[in-house]
Amino acid sequence: MSEPTGPVLVLVGPPASGKTTVGTAVATALGVAFRDTDADVQAETGTTVADLFVQHGEPHFRVLEERAVARAAAEHDGVLALGGGAVTSAATRRLLVAHGAAGSAVVWLDVDLASAAQRAGLSRDRPILGVNPRAMLRHMLAERAPLYAEVATATVATGGRSVQEVVADVLVALGAPAGSGAGS
Repeated sequence: MSEPTGPVLVLVGPPASGKTTVGTAVATALGVAFRDTDADVQAETGTTVADLFVQHGEPHFRVLEERAVARAAAEHDGVLALGGGAVTSAATRRLLVAHGAAGSAVVWLDVDLASAAQRAGLSRDRPILGVNPRAMLRHMLAERAPLYAEVATATVATGGRSVQEVVADVLVALGAPAGSGAGS
């Protein structure tokens, strides 16, 4: 059987679910590179995601994000974290479903509202959360949950759990030995 091409792992989930933190730790545990599509968009445009939202609006950002996801899925063979709203693109969802069907892992880092709100706070770096982060998170979690479920090959809860616990579960979802987590 041939090895899947593209990222060994794609992480999806809402803002503050731990995609960057967990993704970095899993990449370290596996000895592969970590890549974040929000960072790719920022590098391409020379501006922050927050400023792109303010200056050009969400639809403009989503076009850039969709291209960044397609490019990263084709080029990157390590751990890939997608922005929280990447799954709102039908093209991105098709790409992720195909990726999972080809034998690669797409893990939904699921987070409860209380944990996400605590982690997100009033961060200017999370423009989609706007003025009332808790209300926006509640709406976002409910609206996007079916989209995350559609693309995921596995789901790992992150709320109220340590990074090490989440990393261990993600490694299990990948079929890696549970003891190969960061710090072992």
